[in-house]
Amino acid sequence: MSRIVFVFLAAILADALSFGQVNVEPNTALLNEGDRTELLCRYGRAINYCRIEIPGEQKVLNLSPVWSKTPGFTYYGSGLNAGQCGVTIERVKASNNGQVKCSLGVEGEELSGTIDLVVALRPQQPIIELISKPNRDGFFSESTEFHARCSVRDGRPAANISWYIDNMPANKRTSPLQVVATPTHDNVELSTSVQEIQWPLTADDSNRKLVCRSHHQTDRESVPPQEAAYIINVRYAPVHQPEASVYGLYLEHTAIVNITIRASPPPSIEWNIDGTIVSQGRTEGRYSAYEPQYVGNDEYNVTLAIAGLTLEDTTKTYNLRASNELGTTDYHVRISSSSKPPSSSLDVAAIVGIVVAVAVLVLIVLLILFARATGRWCFGGKSIKTPTNETL
Repeated sequence: MSRIVFVFLAAILADALSFGQVNVEPNTALLNEGDRTELLCRYGRAINYCRIEIPGEQKVLNLSPVWSKTPGFTYYGSGLNAGQCGVTIERVKASNNGQVKCSLGVEGEELSGTIDLVVALRPQQPIIELISKPNRDGFFSESTEFHARCSVRDGRPAANISWYIDNMPANKRTSPLQVVATPTHDNVELSTSVQEIQWPLTADDSNRKLVCRSHHQTDRESVPPQEAAYIINVRYAPVHQPEASVYGLYLEHTAIVNITIRASPPPSIEWNIDGTIVSQGRTEGRYSAYEPQYVGNDEYNVTLAIAGLTLEDTTKTYNLRASNELGTTDYHVRISSSSKPPSSSLDVAAIVGIVVAVAVLVLIVLLILFARATGRWCFGGKSIKTPTNETL
């Protein structure tokens, strides 16, 4: 019995609480300037009147389903008898940002509720600040710990930040996103987003574009995310690469041996052909070494000309040494008069030939077994009867 009374009292209390408070939908509305929205305050009983105060509007809106006195603002809801007091805002303005207050007249008293109306404000252009500094020429050394900070100021709400290198996600170590309140001169509180990125530089990072991109509520297809960019320049020794091979050279003609190397700053080079040293811009006998030619992105074409190529030349070992102020790297080059490198695997025609040959061999074996079993072809002939005692 006592349990039934307790449940009954709890139901009455819950019903009383529902009648004693104003529910709002939504609690927070995040909108762009110019958007249309509906805001609603609800009470559990019929109400006598509905008044709504909106930041940036000079007068209080007295709303009803049966009249509309303020252009751009109309009643929203199922009626005063349903306990609903809402407003439709046709075009939200930046000045409407703040708390919307609804006041409901209920049986001689007034109840109120609030809705947070956040009108998004596009932040400023992102800014990249270098924490680790390059040299006076704007270059970093290889293995330097690159460290930069991106700031996106004065957004409402705060912007998110993402990092890219040459339009691909950077996938580097970043700090947690920090959001700092930045009050303005008119006491409007905006937010600044800050994030840092860092990693050790390699030769592959040179001439790449680091991008800080902000993502915000105000982004649209016609208004893409804002970004800031910084081109990273790295100084490094000539980059090692595997042994190079040059094919298709013609005997008794001038042969051009060309390879591409990467270095920053520019390299100086010399060739060593079985002990014969040929520096860049020099000729020794039939060998001429040209100056390295820059082709972009820290790459240089290095060329050796051999006059009247002989078969013996194709057996020699060609070593290229490239040097700059950061180091020296040796490259090994082989040359050949063959039109293409020897294949380390069978081509399609060879594979087909092998398959056909095996099939023919299997067919011959099967035919021989068939002939022996049936006594045909060369396995045929008259049978010879062995004499027995009965025939003697």
